[in-house]
Amino acid sequence: MDLHLKGKSVIVTAASKGLGKAIAKKFAEEGAYVLISSRSEQDLQKTQQEIRKETGNDHIEYIVCDMKDVNAIQQMVVRAAQLYGGIDILINNAGGPPPGNFDQVSDNDWQHAFELNLLSFVRTIREVLPYMRKQKQGHIVNLTSSSIKQPIDDLILSNVYRTGLTGLAKSLSQELAADNILINTVGPGRIETGRVQELDRVKAENSGMSYEEVKHTAEESIPLKRYGAPEEFANVVVFLCSDANSYITGQALLVDGGMVKAL
Repeated sequence: MDLHLKGKSVIVTAASKGLGKAIAKKFAEEGAYVLISSRSEQDLQKTQQEIRKETGNDHIEYIVCDMKDVNAIQQMVVRAAQLYGGIDILINNAGGPPPGNFDQVSDNDWQHAFELNLLSFVRTIREVLPYMRKQKQGHIVNLTSSSIKQPIDDLILSNVYRTGLTGLAKSLSQELAADNILINTVGPGRIETGRVQELDRVKAENSGMSYEEVKHTAEESIPLKRYGAPEEFANVVVFLCSDANSYITGQALLVDGGMVKAL
């Protein structure tokens, strides 16, 4: 299937590693023009070179951006528009907040997670909308977590703010429909990324189990009996942002191998 993404202008935030990197690579394979961002220029340079080499697409650029810095977000969006003449697609992503239950997280933890995992998404959407409205089309996907459907133990910050993003997308799907701008939320389950490996290590340390035991237990809770690959998650996100999707908006979708049982 031709997804008609060749030459489309795409921003992928927090894209030097993990799911963001996999998504950026998949867009590059489809011929899109991609601007990736993260806080580490060294990681961005490495990722840019890898994607260019592996896909043959030279239209991969990067910009250093701290997603808690409103000025940096504004500069990122302006840079994408300057490079590619507009903005067709935004993949809103940010590193996950630290683990912890209610008694373990402080006011500073709540404030940091709010700015990184909710307010940064709001700010980035605000900046791209003028370009999408001018074009009378656009796709936005917010990356969240399986916690949008079922809370995860000891991840209260994620449970709260990721859920807030589903409300944001649902509300905006109503407001943006007149300009043919589609917005959706996609949550990963147990996808084999550094973030998931880190959480498994923390759980192993807190439970007295080995890392291997923690991972095996998690895999047994998944009907497909394995963690997902970043590429599998990226396939779904890229589809939602392609011409193949012209009618899905305001939805919250999990890519979790059937792990979450909640409706």
